[in-house]
Amino acid sequence: MLLRMYAITAIVLALKMAAISIVQGRARTSSGIFTNPEDAKAFGGQQASLEAPMVERGNRAWRNDLENIPIFLIIAWIYVAAGLSGGAFVIYCIVFMAARVIHTFCYLNAIQPFRTIAFTVGALAMIALMIHVLVAVVV
Repeated sequence: MLLRMYAITAIVLALKMAAISIVQGRARTSSGIFTNPEDAKAFGGQQASLEAPMVERGNRAWRNDLENIPIFLIIAWIYVAAGLSGGAFVIYCIVFMAARVIHTFCYLNAIQPFRTIAFTVGALAMIALMIHVLVAVVV
């Protein structure tokens, strides 16, 4: 059960991050603004030193994911390896996944304060997971 939930979590989060890449690609082609000259030439667009605003927004959402998702997955893997409670793990994973999906949606659509609320809920789920692992495995 733990490995299955871990796999689902990793896959959902990877797909969510892939969706950001799709948003960025569509924003580049729809704006016609490309930072790479070969892309501007290939797609008949304009080369610019700055990305289109939606591409930049996607970049920021992507970086935020890179600051949070790997840490969660590493701690979650320790949890799985230790064979801790399945019920608690499902809750940590579902809450974290939902929070990250909502955070990305809100980030890409400039929705506040829900972006901050989603970030905070995800961070709290990750902290709870860390404490659980710390107490059960380390202490």
